[in-house]
Amino acid sequence: MMDIWTKLQENYSAAEGRPIISLFDDPQRFDRFSVEANGLLLDFSKTSIDGAAFDLLLELAEMRDVAGQRDAMFRGERINRSEDRSVLHTALRAGDGGPLVIDGEDVRPGISKTLQAMEDFADGIRSGRIATAGGGAFTDVVNIGIGGSDLGPVMAVRALSPYHNGPRCHFVSNVDGAQISDTLRKLDPRSTLVIIASKTFTTIETMTNAQTAISWLKNGLGSAAASHLAAVSTALEKTAGMGISPERVFGFADWVGGRYSLWGPVGLPVMLAIGPAEFRNFLAGAQDMDIHFLTEPGQRNMPLLMGLVGIWHRNICRYSTRAILPYDQRLAKLPAYLQQLDMESNGKRVSISGDLLERDSGPVVWGEAGTNGQHAFYQLLHQGTEIIPAEFLVAARSHEPSLRDHHDLLKANCLAQSEALMLGRSLEQAAEIAAELGFSGKEQSVQAGFRTFPGNRPSMTLAYPLLTPYSLGQIIALYEHRVFVEGAVWGINSFDQWGVELGKELASTLVPMIKGAPADGKDPSTRGLIRALSA
Repeated sequence: MMDIWTKLQENYSAAEGRPIISLFDDPQRFDRFSVEANGLLLDFSKTSIDGAAFDLLLELAEMRDVAGQRDAMFRGERINRSEDRSVLHTALRAGDGGPLVIDGEDVRPGISKTLQAMEDFADGIRSGRIATAGGGAFTDVVNIGIGGSDLGPVMAVRALSPYHNGPRCHFVSNVDGAQISDTLRKLDPRSTLVIIASKTFTTIETMTNAQTAISWLKNGLGSAAASHLAAVSTALEKTAGMGISPERVFGFADWVGGRYSLWGPVGLPVMLAIGPAEFRNFLAGAQDMDIHFLTEPGQRNMPLLMGLVGIWHRNICRYSTRAILPYDQRLAKLPAYLQQLDMESNGKRVSISGDLLERDSGPVVWGEAGTNGQHAFYQLLHQGTEIIPAEFLVAARSHEPSLRDHHDLLKANCLAQSEALMLGRSLEQAAEIAAELGFSGKEQSVQAGFRTFPGNRPSMTLAYPLLTPYSLGQIIALYEHRVFVEGAVWGINSFDQWGVELGKELASTLVPMIKGAPADGKDPSTRGLIRALSA
């Protein structure tokens, strides 16, 4: 008896080359191959998945017990097996639910207490009740972190700029001194709050930047510099050593992974920018997506279906990348955020039991905001030799009603791109265009070839009414759960990241060599590069 993977592959092979547009002979296709969730609409009708493949994908999810793995995660079971940890970022946005007991302790009161402390601090900074060393108001916040302690807050702060009514937020992540230099030179230490975000206070890039920022504060404020510091960390001894008072330190448990931590203290810059009430709306949007994921049947479950489309493209169609294309300039950082979320989670080559995988796991994730991308890499999307599934995001309305013409053009571009990827342009159509341009004979054929688009390139579109804190929460939680679904089908641990460790370990040994110590034991290439970079 054939297994489901084989059936899926045979379905694809039997229909290979079939125009996606032909699937719309079914007048109900859009309705059957799109799904709504509290204002979000996911359209995956412009893919090569037909009714039989759809049913097989749902059967695959059942075979891999995706629902059971999902429920185990929400119950707090230790699904992060390599680190023996629960995975409970969802609890940070769950509101006042019932008890959630981990290792004999109900974690909900602690979550509520931390959120309340964040709100008290944010209200104090925003109102001026918590004042600068000179008695004035904080006008600027510099968040120092890296990875999940940076990508989430910087993405969300930029996305929610219409809701900003607090201090200006700036972000430093790269250990390259250019970033912190360019950031601090525009600011006044007398009105700047510095947040150091590092769970262990040992991340070398973050701590190097933190020491530079503290020196900058001391140069401007002297012994009062510590009053301009806050921390997101669990390393209370280390934060105390920097003079940061305990009430300005916000920690989170080890069952919250860095790239999933935006919903708690790592989101403090977001709360400072938009205020506690809107931050709670952000959490509410994510919670609603959690409830949808937990309760909707498979054929109407948006995260499940999005993940299964990803499985179809990665494992059945063998597409190695996916492009994230938000037609929303305020979501310009979303592709980078999702790149970490997806590639750090599912960039694995062994199963949860430690065996080599039998099939490919996570794709390369990349992208850019539209319409800018159209004038950069869309050429390859349309006419390149590789097929790259595109994932469009677009809002029905903008925050600039007086610029409606702009937004209408933006939406038209988004829809045109997904349509063009699917339909393409035939050689015959291109020949007619070449003839209208005055070409004939062989040159007409050559020019027609240039203007031919193969089409039949898949895309999904995620539409939402307006980019608000609530809808942003929905979108991020949707992608989190999509990553979970794909990891569950592949049988991998989506919640560890051992692949980031080796380079960090080697970097610590190379620093003395860069400074002049002997490079004994290093390979000839690395020794040669050390010599070149030490000149």
